[in-house]
Amino acid sequence: MKDGFIHRLRAVMELVGPYRKRVLLSIVLSVILSGINGALAWLVKPAMNGIFLEKKAELLIYISAGVFVLYMLRGVLSFGHSYLMTSVGMKIVRDLRNRLYEHLTFVPVSRYNERSTGVMLSRIINDAGQLQKVVAYSIKDLFVEGTTVIALGAVAFTRRWDLTLISLTVLPLAFYGVGRLGKRLKRVTKDAQKKISVITELISETFTGIKMVKVFGREGVLVNLFKKRNQEFYRDNMRATRIAEATSLLMEFVGGLGITFVLYYGGNLVIRGEITPGDFFSFLAAIFMLYTPAKRLAKVSNALNQARASLERINEYFTIEREPEGGKEIGPIKRAIEYRNVSFIYPGSRDYALREINLEIEKGMILAVVGRSGAGKTTLVDLLPRFFEPTEGGVFIDGLNIREASLPSLRRQIGVVSQDVVLFNDTVRANIAFGNPEASDDDIMEAARAAFAHEFIVELRDGYDSLIGERGVRLSGGQRQRLSIARAILKNPPILILDEATSSLDTHAEMMVQQALDGLMKNRTTIVIAHRLSTVRNADRIVVLEGGRIVETGRHEDLMERDGVYRRLYEIQFAPEPAL
Repeated sequence: MKDGFIHRLRAVMELVGPYRKRVLLSIVLSVILSGINGALAWLVKPAMNGIFLEKKAELLIYISAGVFVLYMLRGVLSFGHSYLMTSVGMKIVRDLRNRLYEHLTFVPVSRYNERSTGVMLSRIINDAGQLQKVVAYSIKDLFVEGTTVIALGAVAFTRRWDLTLISLTVLPLAFYGVGRLGKRLKRVTKDAQKKISVITELISETFTGIKMVKVFGREGVLVNLFKKRNQEFYRDNMRATRIAEATSLLMEFVGGLGITFVLYYGGNLVIRGEITPGDFFSFLAAIFMLYTPAKRLAKVSNALNQARASLERINEYFTIEREPEGGKEIGPIKRAIEYRNVSFIYPGSRDYALREINLEIEKGMILAVVGRSGAGKTTLVDLLPRFFEPTEGGVFIDGLNIREASLPSLRRQIGVVSQDVVLFNDTVRANIAFGNPEASDDDIMEAARAAFAHEFIVELRDGYDSLIGERGVRLSGGQRQRLSIARAILKNPPILILDEATSSLDTHAEMMVQQALDGLMKNRTTIVIAHRLSTVRNADRIVVLEGGRIVETGRHEDLMERDGVYRRLYEIQFAPEPAL
């Protein structure tokens, strides 16, 4: 059966494979523990017959001492077994999170557009964490309680086989009911995990966009939405709890039914003298002790269903293909970058974002890309570091299709300064050195000076060791932009992409940073995405995009002489204000 107990167990045990030595040692301990539990049940007969019936005082000392030693040994073994299985559970979750984080880090950028950050966080934190409980407790119970059931069943069978069969006939009915409940529990667990993903997503979006939340006065709306989602998660968890507790209820009912038959039938055997009280109570102790691990085994089935639901959700992400990796090392540009008949459609869209782009960017050239919003400017440059792959055609550097180049060697050649500054919750020093971790302090400071950032950095409380907060929230927009420029300067790439790099700066800061960028662009191949056309007048070449196509190309003066798209865009931006 595809979704049977063995199939679910195998899916979880595959995760345990790398730690088989610890698990095997834990199994050995569980077998010994089961033997001790069986020995305790076995001792009931000599205790009853020898002490209470035959009045042997010396036997009381031996049996009492034996029970004490067995309980002490059981405690030590139980500690060792629990510690081993808990460590295995934590290692599995640690490794699974490492694998999932690594895999998601190397998937294409396009895949991030298809899934929210909150959902991915939930997979790494919540779904992976669910597995720790299963391995640490449920797999432990499977080994310990499973062997205990076998040991106690053997004791009961040797004492009285007919009573054992009577007491165990109800268990198949119980496990059938547990299996049916387990399937429902898996569905409910999946629903609950989806709900916690939605909650994580909402929290992530709220805290990331807290300024917009406050400026539009949406705090109350989001709080109510969070309460609603949290209530839905609570309801699903309570459904799961009811199903899990129904399993315990079923086992209690079945256990009570079995014990009732045993007491009635076995009591009559004692009254008729067919068995001794010692035999009966030894058997009864084994059965009482057997039902407790049987109930725990039923919960193991439920836990495996919950783990299977989490594994299925995690494996959805492992099926996402990683970025296609070329094998050829690519060095600094020597001749030119070429777009050869490039067209591109975003996944899930029917419309072309770029159509039949043919473009050559010679080494050392400053190329400006202009056009209205949605014309395809950012898409054009995103193909160069292979954030996306062309739908048709190809991008070449010195005649090599970058699809064949190794991603690390390709991206080492490219530096990006974007309008959307990305900084990390780390020190100023670490953020500047992000693209060149081996840079010396002097190199970092020199890059900061070139970006006109050194002056404000040294005024911070801890200077270059100051923490800047998530996305640089403790800095102004201009300061964040200058750190981004310093980072690009330190990387020292032969190809530079500037996406409105000075857009968030005031006039004074823009002048300083523009000087830094002018120095940075020297002897580099630079692509400038510009919305403010005043920044592209000195470009060696301007490409005008309209509807994903190149409609004009040339220098500023040449394009102004034509009555084309560029001239109209320029006139719109610099039209004189109407007189009041």
